[in-house]
Amino acid sequence: MTVDQSNQQVVAAATAETERTMRCQTVPVNVYETTGALVVIAPLPAVQPDDVTIDLQPGTLRFWAHLRSSGPRDYLVHEWEYGGYEREIDVPTGYGGGVEATLANGQLAIRVLRGEAASPFSIKPNGG
Repeated sequence: MTVDQSNQQVVAAATAETERTMRCQTVPVNVYETTGALVVIAPLPAVQPDDVTIDLQPGTLRFWAHLRSSGPRDYLVHEWEYGGYEREIDVPTGYGGGVEATLANGQLAIRVLRGEAASPFSIKPNGG
């Protein structure tokens, strides 16, 4: 095993332990309506589209991102993690016909399309 592989295993183990024990970080959002969609904008720094899951159920939108990396560090101040984000939002009546999402420059943009609420489903955002 090389030093790089050993370091990767240490970081992977530290990340898994941190994610197992941490409380998810609540994400602030901006929400507004357009002609065809309810738009949700949320900051998700330091995660990639594959880290994020978006669930739409009738009346509820939920998104979260897994912890990206949590190598052992001796922090002087440690107020946030690279992931472990989660948020649930009530979806008004008349929205739920579908979902589109992108993640670019640390900003998640979700469009909940107008229409009758479909069966529950999950998506991953596209990279911007």
